[in-house]
Amino acid sequence: MASTEETFTLITRNLQEVLGADIIRSVLAEGRPLRCYWGTAPTGRHFLRAGCERASFLHSKTIRFSKPLLDVHAFLDNMKAPLELVAHRVKYYEFVLRAVFKAIPVPIEKLKFVVGSSYQLTKEYNMDNYRLCATVTEHDAKKAGAEVVKQVSSPLLSGLLYPGLQALDEEYLGCDFQFGGVDQRKIFTYAELYLPKLGYKKRAHLMNQMLPGLTGGKMSASDPNSKIDFLDSPAQLKKKLKGAFCEEGNVENNALLSFVKAVLMPISSLRLETQDPVHKTFVYKGQEGEEPAPAGTIFSVPRRDQSTLHYATFEPMEEDFRNKLIHPGDLKAVVTTALTELLEPVQKEFENSKEWQEVTNLAYPAAVTAKVVKPKKVNTSHGTNYEFPFHPQRVDEKNSLIYLLGKGKGKPKGTDATGEAQTALSTATEEVKGAPPAAAALEQAGENED
Repeated sequence: MASTEETFTLITRNLQEVLGADIIRSVLAEGRPLRCYWGTAPTGRHFLRAGCERASFLHSKTIRFSKPLLDVHAFLDNMKAPLELVAHRVKYYEFVLRAVFKAIPVPIEKLKFVVGSSYQLTKEYNMDNYRLCATVTEHDAKKAGAEVVKQVSSPLLSGLLYPGLQALDEEYLGCDFQFGGVDQRKIFTYAELYLPKLGYKKRAHLMNQMLPGLTGGKMSASDPNSKIDFLDSPAQLKKKLKGAFCEEGNVENNALLSFVKAVLMPISSLRLETQDPVHKTFVYKGQEGEEPAPAGTIFSVPRRDQSTLHYATFEPMEEDFRNKLIHPGDLKAVVTTALTELLEPVQKEFENSKEWQEVTNLAYPAAVTAKVVKPKKVNTSHGTNYEFPFHPQRVDEKNSLIYLLGKGKGKPKGTDATGEAQTALSTATEEVKGAPPAAAALEQAGENED
């Protein structure tokens, strides 16, 4: 049986930061399971990011996992979507997360999905929210949500409530620690400060690193080219990764290396540890006659010179890339292969689920783009002009002239126009028809000047 310290090390490995490590150790020493709160606000389409591999918590007998789908949070975040749309997104997120956890794989029967509004709208929760509002300053509330809530020049009150709800969730879900990205740090420290003031205990907080976007900068749900959607087709995936920022020898803000470190290697390591017979590690065989991968290998990089590099940890791989032993093209190729394999069962499940497809259409209805009608180019004896649709409310000599030059003789457009507009068009047309030829008009103008 693993000691308290061994279990603590296993739980916190590869994390960027841990707040309240003594709380984790204390619960482990008691011998009871840790209760984890890992919330998700269903806003934009869920995408691949660091943290997916943390579903490995479910393999541990020492952790009980709550996965709240925070519909009220999603609504409060600068009203990114109306409540009716958020309700569909809650269902979409559950479909995605269940499929992803199965693909990793982890035992989802130990995962408890909870919809935020099921407890956040209760009398007790609301009273605590009022108590919190009477304690927290506007400065602290705004600061806590700065990295998570969408920032605008004239913020809504809803954005100030968001951090408080996330803090209260810790008490109402009965967790020992909350897990999230390092971008949540200010909300976590806010919870550590204010929950004790309401008479509730302080919780621990575990944070993973944030992945850079594929094009550099921050990964964002609003920028489809910066992220990998779980339902991206192999062709879309290949195109995105081909265009990803990956400068030779540069390990800074390299999304491809970050994916290997934070997602692919941890998942491959988990599969190796559990000896999963179905889900393979991301270890690839070299050419015929090449030495097999050493024991403990969790990631391989086939190179264009026909050799293959094998890694049991990330640091040697990062160093090889820095020293230009791994070409960006080779890294992109192997990450494309690994992610395609990882997402394949998720996408198959989507293709076989009519309900999931219907929920997706309801949660993220296709944007209707207004069709812009461009003027049609027309060649005439008077040169190249453009034909514009006739607007009955905007009849003038210029419109009529364009029509006549563009179409020559014929029935004017706008025959269904009102009588007044049609009369105006006819009058303007007759004026143009009665005008003298251009040469005669110039001659007449000269005579008038004399």
